[in-house]
Amino acid sequence: MSLSIGGVSGIGGGPRGMLDSFGRHGEEEGRAFDRRIVLRLLAFLKPHWRKMVFALLTTLVTTGLGLATPYLVKVAIDQYITQGNTVGLDRVALLTAAAFVGLFVSSAAQQYTLSRTGQQVLATMRNQLFEHLQALHLGYHDTHIIGVTISRVFSDVGVINELLSQGLITLAGDILLLIGIVVVMVSMSPKLALLTFAVMPLMVLATSIYARHAKAAFRETRATNAGVVGDLAEDIAGMRVIQAFARENTSQARFDESNRANRDANVRAMSLSFIFMPVVDLLGTLATAIVLWFGGRTVAQGELTLGVIVAFLTYVTRFFQPIRELSQLYTTMQAAMAGGERVLELLDTPPAIADKPDAQEIPTIQGRVELRDVDFAYRVDGPVLHNINLTIEPGQTVALVGPTGAGKTSISNLIARFYEVTAGAVLIDGIDVRDVAQRSLRAQMGIVPQDPFLFSGTIADNIRFGRPDAPDSAVEEAARLANAHDFITRLPDGYATVIQEGGVNLSLGQRQLICIARAVLADPRILIMDEATSSVDTVTEGLIQDALDRLLAGRTAIVIAHRLSTVRHADLICVLQDGRIIERGTHEELIAAGGLYRDLYERQFMDAVS
Repeated sequence: MSLSIGGVSGIGGGPRGMLDSFGRHGEEEGRAFDRRIVLRLLAFLKPHWRKMVFALLTTLVTTGLGLATPYLVKVAIDQYITQGNTVGLDRVALLTAAAFVGLFVSSAAQQYTLSRTGQQVLATMRNQLFEHLQALHLGYHDTHIIGVTISRVFSDVGVINELLSQGLITLAGDILLLIGIVVVMVSMSPKLALLTFAVMPLMVLATSIYARHAKAAFRETRATNAGVVGDLAEDIAGMRVIQAFARENTSQARFDESNRANRDANVRAMSLSFIFMPVVDLLGTLATAIVLWFGGRTVAQGELTLGVIVAFLTYVTRFFQPIRELSQLYTTMQAAMAGGERVLELLDTPPAIADKPDAQEIPTIQGRVELRDVDFAYRVDGPVLHNINLTIEPGQTVALVGPTGAGKTSISNLIARFYEVTAGAVLIDGIDVRDVAQRSLRAQMGIVPQDPFLFSGTIADNIRFGRPDAPDSAVEEAARLANAHDFITRLPDGYATVIQEGGVNLSLGQRQLICIARAVLADPRILIMDEATSSVDTVTEGLIQDALDRLLAGRTAIVIAHRLSTVRHADLICVLQDGRIIERGTHEELIAAGGLYRDLYERQFMDAVS
């Protein structure tokens, strides 16, 4: 059964505090090419190398035909039109038409292959990232912004895929086309070619200025985009709090600031493109004018043919197209390098909790839990548990009580091995949890959380989450045991009712009863209940408590509770304070001892009476 325990208090922060760490990471140097990153990313293309070779071949064909068509026009003019040779003209016209058809077919084949390969690479990268995110322990997710993580999986992977599937082939094709145009033009007229290329120093200067400014501009757009995503994810998750405190205007102002910064950054980046592209067009027009002026004069003087001038005009037009593409490819490459560094960093993040190479499947457990000399800290400078020694016998119910921050949830985290002990050991049936496969351990454990989480899908799907193959009869029986059947059958669609995002179409108590039914159906040997009744009304609490009593029968249970009335009948109550067990015993024994438990109990009792 899937386990889920809430975030760790004091760890993490809002998007603004994390932006320097996650939004700008890997972009400080603004490298447009990193050989190490490129080689790592190319590994994603390895399974598709045949398709990429085919795409490269179609690129060669497309480039060759693109170079051939203007030359065929030259031949048609110089050798047949001016000579009145219609037979030869028909032959060249057919060849030109065939070249254009071949150009269309090869270009279409290239684009289809690259698009299909790109989508496959995109899916593979996202699958690997999601698989790795599931392997990372809860501490990673507790300290990383959800919105930024989503940005890694979608935005960064998207721009990487654009470079791998389209950019590299585009780079090869554009370079080949530029070289081919230069070679053909020089071969036809070295003098006119040199005059035409006189604009190249200006082109190099314009490209250099654009690249230098684009480097900073596009880096800023990615950073501000991460800020917008982070703020949006945080505000949506905290919408209840925002509305409860009537802070919509403040949240709107904060989001407006992030959104405005992102807008301004994108405008600045786009402005560079809007300036650079007209400059390229202007230089292309200047080159065309040079060909017309000097070429026309040489034709008039009989030094060149008309066909050469027509071919030159076509080649000049095509010469500046790959320059535009290469300038755009530069920004794509830079974004891919930054995104690739972040994605690879995520993929290279080792799970803090990993199975040993020789980890075995834990056998069917009886349910004996032992914490032996356990120390634990979420951070090096913040110990949470100190020298915890606790033994829970099979079928025993042990309650963990104490003030907020005493370490109750931390103990449950260690038992489920969501975190690793700093010192000591956690043993299940005498087996150290670090020696067994995590999946096999958690498959025999279950949790009823304080904040019940339901997935999108039907109520029946959520109940059978831990046992996907469970029949409808078993689902219904679990719901009956959890006191959920009655309210479910009153819903218009019953067990087929679709749960909306966040379970908003169900009350908190109903969601909790479904979580209990989910635990009942999974039939765990060890059950953790993290304040399962702390946020419901007294009527629903009675239903939940009755369902829990049935669920606990014959199982080892660890109950975390603030309402001490719900743990009066526990076999053992452990009172925690400042990460230490300071009292333990039954309800009657602890009341008689007159310690912290009695103070807490009497305080709650007096609050209830008042």
